[in-house]
Amino acid sequence: MTDARLTDSQRVVVTGMGATTPLGGDVASTWSAMLAGQSGVKVLTQDWVDMLPVHIAASVAVDPSEVLPRPLIKRSDRSGQFAIIAAREAWADAGSPEIDPERIGVVIASGIGGVTTLLDAYDTLKERGARRVLPMTVPMLMPNGPAALVGLELVARAGVHTPVSACSSGAEAIAYGADMIRNGRADIVAAGGTEAAIHPLPLAGFAAMQALSTRNDEPERASRPYDKGRDGFVLGEGAGVLVLESLAHAKARSATIYAEIAGSGITSDAHHMAQPDPVGSGASRAMRMAIESAGAVPSDVVHINAHATSTPVGDVAEAEAIRKALGDAVDGLCVSATKSMTGHLLGAAGAVETIATILALRNRLAPATTNLEDPDDDVHLDVVRGEPRALPDGEILALNNSFGFGGHNVALAVRSVQQ
Repeated sequence: MTDARLTDSQRVVVTGMGATTPLGGDVASTWSAMLAGQSGVKVLTQDWVDMLPVHIAASVAVDPSEVLPRPLIKRSDRSGQFAIIAAREAWADAGSPEIDPERIGVVIASGIGGVTTLLDAYDTLKERGARRVLPMTVPMLMPNGPAALVGLELVARAGVHTPVSACSSGAEAIAYGADMIRNGRADIVAAGGTEAAIHPLPLAGFAAMQALSTRNDEPERASRPYDKGRDGFVLGEGAGVLVLESLAHAKARSATIYAEIAGSGITSDAHHMAQPDPVGSGASRAMRMAIESAGAVPSDVVHINAHATSTPVGDVAEAEAIRKALGDAVDGLCVSATKSMTGHLLGAAGAVETIATILALRNRLAPATTNLEDPDDDVHLDVVRGEPRALPDGEILALNNSFGFGGHNVALAVRSVQQ
């Protein structure tokens, strides 16, 4: 099933992973909690929460203040702090490769950017005056701030980039990073996404759209993809970063290879600013493009980590898109919806869920979707629930779906690697 059209210099593999999520402060703890079906959703304790209709969110399990030095905390937005934590873990996991900085790239996405810095700085301006606004405010609030921080950390000079495509941003960053390697711009790219938007204004805005769950009394049960009782997503935060390099480069330095980013598909709906195309045309086309670019066919796909945010319209639209993309092959497919545990990490979701997809292939185990008690009659998919499900042996292919407001669709094809 390996794509014979590509040389080892064109095949892009993952050699390092890092994350900080509502389930854990690193990849290992996040994956362990995911397999155990744990929830990262909790009742918020901030003093502003009572003025909102939504009192729950999925904050990171380990606050950056516990692992980063105070000077870095003071000069970076929370989204940048998450990105640094995940990038450091990923780079160390990849063996801290020593290569020419002009061959190192960074692609760290964000859906919203430094929104907490922006809003807090405005409060400072109103309440205390212009002289009390911090000199680092602009670098901290820039959407490219986290990517720049990681670029400085890794001394990356092949290019530092920030895709912004709402909830598909993290997945688009990985696709862009893979392209940088395939076209020879870089030998190694740190790619992923970060988000830190648990703040009263974003929560109020999403709530006004009726996009968020209001199951305030049962936070652990609020995110329930594909369930008849779902009433919206739960806002989460965190970051995920992958170290990407060509297969040839990874072999030359005897790196551990977790999986191959075998293909990607990127499309747009041109349908509605916030609602998905109800027939899923753009999403299904992205999935087909990802499969075809991997040199595969629909029957090769054994697993999908679905976007599945737990919104009434979105879950059904994606289910239809999956069936349209895979046709008869959908009957042999198992689907996981890990936002049931992490909440929705917006611009970081695609990156964290790509890590979950990679680990599912590597461990031959698809995580179960929690809170799926009464499946929607309009969702005709084999959704894993109850317990994680074993995946087949041998070389296998999985998809990770990420869709965003504005009609952005990104599908990544991930292939297992035998070492």
